[in-house]
Amino acid sequence: MPDWKELSRRILNGAAISREEALAALAAPDEELLDVLAASFAVRRHHFGLGVTLHVIRNAQSGICTEDCAYCSQSAAATGDIPRYPLQTVDDLVAGAREARDLGAIRYCMVISARGPVEAELDKMCEAVGRIKREMPIQICTSLGLLTAPQAARLKAAGVDRYNHNLETAERVYGRICSTHTYADRVSTARVAKQAGLELCSGGILGLGETHADRVDLAFALRELGADSIPVNFLDPRPGTRLEGLKRIRPAEALKALAMFRFVNPEREIRIAGGREAVLGAMQVLALYPANSMFTRGYLTTGGQGCEADRAMLEAAGFTITALLD
Repeated sequence: MPDWKELSRRILNGAAISREEALAALAAPDEELLDVLAASFAVRRHHFGLGVTLHVIRNAQSGICTEDCAYCSQSAAATGDIPRYPLQTVDDLVAGAREARDLGAIRYCMVISARGPVEAELDKMCEAVGRIKREMPIQICTSLGLLTAPQAARLKAAGVDRYNHNLETAERVYGRICSTHTYADRVSTARVAKQAGLELCSGGILGLGETHADRVDLAFALRELGADSIPVNFLDPRPGTRLEGLKRIRPAEALKALAMFRFVNPEREIRIAGGREAVLGAMQVLALYPANSMFTRGYLTTGGQGCEADRAMLEAAGFTITALLD
């Protein structure tokens, strides 16, 4: 096993972690968990201090997706009982941004369940973004599925700051979890967003049956794409999905993976996202030693522990909420 303090020192001096070292972080025995987390925290603290950015996600169009992603309760193949509705009104989307601002979120992310946006949806989204930007200082992220270059340019012109499009898992695994689009399609959309001048938010889901090597592949692929923000989700198997029978990964396994993502992407925002409460339980605050960002209030079709509980958790652990924009 590496000397974890020495590894963090080398990373802070500009060295890139090797695949072998990344794999070692995932394979570290549980009794070394705190050492691994301490090393990741040294890197996180150097770049972000004790700050945590809060993000609020809005399920702007729910449960009517054409894709067959095996993990998703909104996919065309899922049979679970979830809300199903078309794209919300501009007034609803703007009201959601105001709620996010009032919760102390620095970023508001609007998500639709779709292969990609049709023009009417893009028109409505751009109108909402324009109003939000005129009415309040909050950063905007959109997650609208597969994107073309002209669509990305429209979003940028409307005032969108960041585009979310997760790779979800390693290329080797992707064909097992989705057949209606490819891993290459996802990479293409990520590149289109970057080329349009949008920040790229791209991460994945841990617990889809992938190996340690697959997790490392994902972390390195995100580094190669230049992802500005990396949301790390933990599968909390949803009823009615093809993966509903999988077991959740262990808390220690999840924490070592977060540390690995920090080692591979030292200067990037690492966000604890869906499944953190279910997988990490009482240990979830430890996730903020490698991560510097979190969703609060809830996710798409599942709720979280709530913003008040999140704030109390951060305060008790000595973290601070990154200030809102002026």
